[in-house]
Amino acid sequence: MVDQHRRTLLTGLLAAAGAGWMAESRAVPPSAVAGARVAGPDGMSGPPARRDRPPSLPDIAPFRTPYKLGRRILSRSGVPGSFDRLKVDCPFVFENDGRYYMTYVGFDGIGYQTGLAESDDLEHWRRAGLILRRDANNPVIRYNIALMSILREDGLHSKGSLVKVDGRYVATWFACPHPGYEQGPGVIGLAFSPDLYHWEITEPILRPDPHLPWEAGGLYKAYLIENGGLYYIFYNAKTNHATDWHEQIGIATSPDLKTWTRYPGNPILRHGGPSAWDARFASDPCVLRWGPWWGVYYYGFADDGHARDLLALGTSPYHLTKVPQIMLNVGPPGSIDDDFAHKPSIIYADDTLYQFYCCVSGKWPHDDRAISVARSRPW
Repeated sequence: MVDQHRRTLLTGLLAAAGAGWMAESRAVPPSAVAGARVAGPDGMSGPPARRDRPPSLPDIAPFRTPYKLGRRILSRSGVPGSFDRLKVDCPFVFENDGRYYMTYVGFDGIGYQTGLAESDDLEHWRRAGLILRRDANNPVIRYNIALMSILREDGLHSKGSLVKVDGRYVATWFACPHPGYEQGPGVIGLAFSPDLYHWEITEPILRPDPHLPWEAGGLYKAYLIENGGLYYIFYNAKTNHATDWHEQIGIATSPDLKTWTRYPGNPILRHGGPSAWDARFASDPCVLRWGPWWGVYYYGFADDGHARDLLALGTSPYHLTKVPQIMLNVGPPGSIDDDFAHKPSIIYADDTLYQFYCCVSGKWPHDDRAISVARSRPW
């Protein structure tokens, strides 16, 4: 997520010179993590450098969604006292029992809470209510709680149906300790539900580790998938700098959803160089499988102050190569996404790939933050 400080930390920087070829991630599979370690960006410890090249990238046409709808499909309610009065953010789209749903985050001036919307056609959406709310008696979620993902089919061309574990849906959530827009170091937890509307949350399962510089400043979105009997959480985190931090993506794994182990080669997706579209942030992962490929959609925040959706691919989740093209760009001045087109959520329906995203126009604090969609064929 991009809060007030994340939006303004680049003020005064020059516009990016161009995309160029985005640098390959230096992460490697766990079996390769041995021997001497090398320093990465910000002085963080990284895995040993690889001498072999990754497999060539596949044709990325199946991953593309170039046709924007061009209008907001879910906007702030503007209703006094509502949880989404001021902004809506962070879509997560899925299918369940023959209907499409989207969890989203609402901001009311105090903090985040999570709502649910439903649709019959992925274009027209109606609110279904508040499903995850803050709790004044809980110091972790006193001011906000944002549901980020629910365990679902992970195929790029799947319909995104939810998957239950022991009869319950499993979700990840993120919360910050102070009121406001992402104030203080965030933590990640799990939540369980029999019906999407009533959730039981755990204590945080991941907190920022002060001994890991890349994530010492706080954690953000957590995306949950299961593969080969192992659960993966892809999450982005920030360095511990007050004004000029970086955000990058790492992995934690668990065999049972209880005990979580960080991958020692984190971050697996690092921010790019000064002219890259992800020069500052590589954030908010959305993970899909396509044949042997792991696809990680994410957003990059560039030195020009704009956020755009990008893609990285690999035959291993620990070894990803950034695709050198923008997957979803900001729009022209005056459009619904002239500032940010970011925070991807992917679903496939009727032989069409859909990418839902947070569209932002205008400048903080008077920006209009909403949700829109693009797809693989014209509207």
